[in-house]
Amino acid sequence: MTGEIREESIAGVQKKILEIMRYIDKLCRENGITYCIMGGTALGAVRHGGFIPWDDDLDIFMTPDQYGKFRRVFLAENSNTFVLQEWRTTQDYLEYAKVRMNGTTFIEHCFADRPEMHHGIYVDIMILHKVPKNRLIQRLVYLESKYVTLYGLSQRNWQPKSGAQNAVLHLLKLLPNRWLAKRCYRRIYRYDDLQTDFDYCYWITKAGFRQGLFDASFFSEVKEVPFEDCRLYAPARIEEYLTYRYGDFRKLPPESERIAALHAETVDTQRDYRLYFEEKERCAE
Repeated sequence: MTGEIREESIAGVQKKILEIMRYIDKLCRENGITYCIMGGTALGAVRHGGFIPWDDDLDIFMTPDQYGKFRRVFLAENSNTFVLQEWRTTQDYLEYAKVRMNGTTFIEHCFADRPEMHHGIYVDIMILHKVPKNRLIQRLVYLESKYVTLYGLSQRNWQPKSGAQNAVLHLLKLLPNRWLAKRCYRRIYRYDDLQTDFDYCYWITKAGFRQGLFDASFFSEVKEVPFEDCRLYAPARIEEYLTYRYGDFRKLPPESERIAALHAETVDTQRDYRLYFEEKERCAE
């Protein structure tokens, strides 16, 4: 199994990602399901008219109720081309859902020892939760979210970058982590029926407290924005959202930072990931 990724492969990966997103968008439009592009995807839409040229992923937000609708519709479609990978069905994979494409390969280093998982090219579906405006409660939900994130990292080949991170990972091994993580996940959902006086949050990532906390008005309405050769839904106040998230979002990073940001160690837009694991197993014999 080769770990070498050529920079020119990003364009091919982006093309496949866009195929997946067109399918997601079609299902959502046909069934009255709301989503919106977020993070670097929203940034790319406004600043570049599509993908950030040196990036290889596409992220969307859905609220839990909209995701529930999407899940039912997706599974009813029984697609031969796309697979829904969830925290519910993949052991120790707790962060968010992905729609993956069959017949492709996108093997990330942290999951390279998990041949039982699906490793196709994907689109991420992040769940946007409600949280009361009370700062104490928000901090509690933030800590619960970070616990879930750390637990997910502890189940992979993730290498700590500091002594503190290493100490936390050792501490996690002493706890009933799977039970605690699932309990925290259920608690993160507990405010999603709120109708007034709430913010939205998404902290099950590396995002800090402020980075993952959003005024509800950012996502109260969506609108279409151009993205490559199609149109996708984005927050109606997308520029305000991007300013809050990134500051001067129109300013390009230094050229030294505009490098291929592929998340995979093995990528192939034409071959199924299972072939790579079969080759790896034969080489090990």
